[in-house]
Formats: sequence, structure tokens, C-alpha cells
Amino acid sequence: MTTWQEFSEVAPRIAEIFVRRHTATGNLCMLGTLRSDGFPRISPMEPALFEGGLWIGGMPGTAKFGDLLRDPRFTLHTATVDTQVGDGDAKVWGYVEDVQDEALHQRYAQALFERTGFDVRGQKFDHFFAADIVGAAAVEVGGGHMDVTVWRKGEAETVIRKH
Repeated sequence: MTTWQEFSEVAPRIAEIFVRRHTATGNLCMLGTLRSDGFPRISPMEPALFEGGLWIGGMPGTAKFGDLLRDPRFTLHTATVDTQVGDGDAKVWGYVEDVQDEALHQRYAQALFERTGFDVRGQKFDHFFAADIVGAAAVEVGGGHMDVTVWRKGEAETVIRKH
């Protein structure tokens, strides 16, 4: 499993853009999953970077969680409204693992409360998905060119410059 911490060490350029955009939008991203009929589903969500991992959590009983339980493949794209992509954008993809660790859930709930005031402390988490990142890409535009940075598990980041 490639955790966020491991990913950020081998793909620092993409990780930096992802964190910058994730932070700039109040942690909003778009999650891509596969519905039971095979069609894609896009859902807004707020993934968390916590204890070295990228975590996909949220309200219980959502369709996106049903998708992930059935097929653990996902993609996560930073939200952007800038058609010029002046601040860049990034996406990661891979598989999720549903981590049922109540102590971890409560540490996360405490950190979430301290950061946002949203209180889920003491509640049982139905699902708390850890991301196993197998690929990522980022785009940066400026200076008359576009840089596309790509990473795949087991490889180095590669930058493709387009003029």
C-alpha cells in the first residue's frame, strides 16, 4: 500500500500541488467511483490528510461508499474553478481499504473537532477508507507553457512540458 506519506516522498511536485489546491478549497475534492451499473459517479467530498494517510470518510450510507465497498477503485481530483488553471490542479487514483480501527477513528474525530468544530467524537464510523495511491497527475500552467507531471507506482515523477 502506498500511503500519502510515501507518495509525497516519491512524487513531491504532485503532492505539493494537491495539498495547495486541497487547502485552497477548504479541502473540497471530487471523488470518482464506479456505480453498480458500471457508470462513473462523481461526488464532492472532503478527504483528509491525517497521520501520514489520505482518508476518505463521510456521512454513513452514502452511495459513494456503497460503490467503494463493491469496487475499491477511486480517483480523487482537486476542485478548481479557474479555467486557466493558474494555481494548478492534481488528481490521484488507486484503491481504498476500509480500516476498522476505533482508536484511529477517535483520533481522527478529535483532530477534526479541533480543526473545524464538527463533532463526531465518540461516534462509531461505518467506513473509513485509506487510499492506496497507485497513480497521480498534476497540471501547472504559466510562462507560455503547460507542465503535466505524472507518477505511477514504482516509477519516478515525469514532467511533460507542452508549448
